[in-house]
Amino acid sequence: MRNRESDGETTPPRQWWRAPADRAVRQAIGLDHDPPPVCDDPAVAYLPVGGVARQVHGDLPAMLVGGVAALFFEMLHPHSMAGVADHSRYREDALGRVGQTARFIAETTYGTRDTARAAVARVRAGHERVTGTADDGAPYAANDPHLLAWVHDAGTYAFLASYRRYGARRLAPADADGYVDEMARLARDLGVESPPRTWRELTAQLSAFRPELRLSADGVAARDFLRAGVSAGTLAPAVYRLVVASALDLLPPWALALLDEHPPSWRSAPVRQAMRAVSAALRAVVPPVVA
Repeated sequence: MRNRESDGETTPPRQWWRAPADRAVRQAIGLDHDPPPVCDDPAVAYLPVGGVARQVHGDLPAMLVGGVAALFFEMLHPHSMAGVADHSRYREDALGRVGQTARFIAETTYGTRDTARAAVARVRAGHERVTGTADDGAPYAANDPHLLAWVHDAGTYAFLASYRRYGARRLAPADADGYVDEMARLARDLGVESPPRTWRELTAQLSAFRPELRLSADGVAARDFLRAGVSAGTLAPAVYRLVVASALDLLPPWALALLDEHPPSWRSAPVRQAMRAVSAALRAVVPPVVA
């Protein structure tokens, strides 16, 4: 994700430190590739120029917390988690997976229709190989519209909830619905049959999944791995623990119960205050995208 200021076009001399600091932060969380160019032409952009998705996805601190929350949420579906465990190298190359996901989000958020559709085609082609049998004996397939709907809903919820709590600007209720609606286009192109169009529809769909959700043995391993820390080492362990605590704090109580996570209520306020302070510091280094 690109910020024009970080391209060197408008960076004032007194902020000479920003470029190396920007690179250090990005490398610590797996963003070691240059972001794709931003399409500013409404006639060819995939998602609306100036839309809510561009606002949400352009804020690194909120996306960092939201991305971790999405991973915790997604691992609660045993069939989705089986696909990750059987076909992903997340333990060996966690940051590489983060980088791939970030690039996909950037290409579909800020790219042209052609760029975004090519990214979607790559994902769907990769999903074709992700098939197998879950621990309950049921077959799974990553391109199954039902599983795609779960992953989409969990991620949409997590990113939006994170931005509403830690984002650079306050979102109105209509903006929340706008974000869900904009993301529905991507969901349909990925193969989701009836993606939600409003926040109310999104939470209703998530609730409808609850009878299918549980923490499998693969989910326990992924939960413990994610809690332990996957940064490259330059991201301070204390900051990573704060991100994890903030991510878990975004999830609904029933999801925390399934994860066997029961953070005491007294921790929420200091965790949120600390994460807001860290978010402000990160934003000084990597400003939000303006697109």
